[in-house]
Amino acid sequence: MRNKSFIRTYSLMVIPGFVWLALFSIVPMFGIVMAFQNYNPGLGFFRSPWVGLDNFRYMFSLSDSWSIMYNTVFIATGKVILNLVFPLIFALLLNELRSNRMKRTVQTVTYMPYFLSWVILAGILIDILGYNGPINMIRASFGLPKTMIFGNARTFPWLLILSDVWKTFGFNAIIYLAALTGINPNLYEAAAIDGAGRWSRLLHITLPGIMITVMMLMTLGLGNVLNAGFDQVFNMYNKLVYSTGDIIDTWVYRTGLISLKFSLASTVGLLKSVVGFVLVALGYTLADRFAGYRIF
Repeated sequence: MRNKSFIRTYSLMVIPGFVWLALFSIVPMFGIVMAFQNYNPGLGFFRSPWVGLDNFRYMFSLSDSWSIMYNTVFIATGKVILNLVFPLIFALLLNELRSNRMKRTVQTVTYMPYFLSWVILAGILIDILGYNGPINMIRASFGLPKTMIFGNARTFPWLLILSDVWKTFGFNAIIYLAALTGINPNLYEAAAIDGAGRWSRLLHITLPGIMITVMMLMTLGLGNVLNAGFDQVFNMYNKLVYSTGDIIDTWVYRTGLISLKFSLASTVGLLKSVVGFVLVALGYTLADRFAGYRIF
């Protein structure tokens, strides 16, 4: 009877989550039909003319579509890779600290940016790296010319990637630190008795011990290969860097909401979702085959 009460209580707790999932993830999926229509808001879903795959053909005929695809994949792949590597390295270094007070202080300072929105962080970065910001003032004091960092199309994608890593690596390291606590300390003691140094213990105990966690994060990260971060790019980019900084989400925003081309925007969004789903399934299959990682 007590177990049934617990089950009923926990079921009630997850109801808000299911409601949120239904309202924001399942119900909006009915809008997929716009990708196969010449959608007219006045006619709605049921009366707008059906065009089949014409929107997809038109999308691939646009030169902009290939450019934004490349920009999105490049920026998102850079974020996925570096957001795996940097938090892992940071967690391993932090784990080697003997002072718990120093460890907590460093961890707190590094994950604080994660809780700030990109509206705030973008404003801070623009003030620091702007034409009249401190960086250019320091350059000018050494006789170097000022540079428009946010207007340089060649380096702008790396600015997006590195700023995203700076924002998230401290928080992402928490996952690795939690995985490190699950490693049996007797393994380290036995290795030390056998004469293994820190490097050997890292290679043969620490890394294999958290490999499942690494594979899990890599698998989940594959689903974001076409998700380069709308909120970050939207708050940091400008017309000077459209050629290298414009991504699928920002292009869909301008095309669908500003230019009112709802069908074309839905087509690009649908393609992005399908590719993301395929990549997640592929990553999960590879993780299961080569690392034995399974969710279910």
